[in-house]
Amino acid sequence: MFSKSKINEPGPKTSESTHSAGTDVSAPKTATSPDYKPTAPKAKPPASVLSTDLHITGNLKTTGDIQVEGTIEGDIRAHLLTIGEGATIRGEVTADDVVINGRIIGRVRGLKVRLTSTARVEGDIIHKTIAIESGAHFEGSVQRQDDPLTGGKNAPKKLAPPTPDAPTEG
Repeated sequence: MFSKSKINEPGPKTSESTHSAGTDVSAPKTATSPDYKPTAPKAKPPASVLSTDLHITGNLKTTGDIQVEGTIEGDIRAHLLTIGEGATIRGEVTADDVVINGRIIGRVRGLKVRLTSTARVEGDIIHKTIAIESGAHFEGSVQRQDDPLTGGKNAPKKLAPPTPDAPTEG
């Protein structure tokens, strides 16, 4: 199938072949390395699933995807966050995409926020785009921002008029 002549064959990828041949002489790895190197970083890992019997006290932070089915007391930051029907989160949720099927008690920040018919949200939603299905339960305020993920510093400025009325001197 593979032969050394293909490994040592001069071509446009000579530096990769030489480097691979110097560290590992096995033909299958060298033959597949140029094919898989470009696609390996693009391969998206599956979402981390937090099962129904899992109770977490603390914050979660990832650049990947999370699917929550259990209970979390703490803040969550992720790329795509899916809250299952039986899940409960007490804390602030921040993600590029948020799909809420369960319960959140706290603020939700997301570029795209979707409340399904089984969603129960008690807290403010700061979003770029939002979709609320019929049957969803929501108590709080909705605020649109162009960049809701980093809008934490801008949000108090927008809420500044109520702050001066209640001075904190004393």
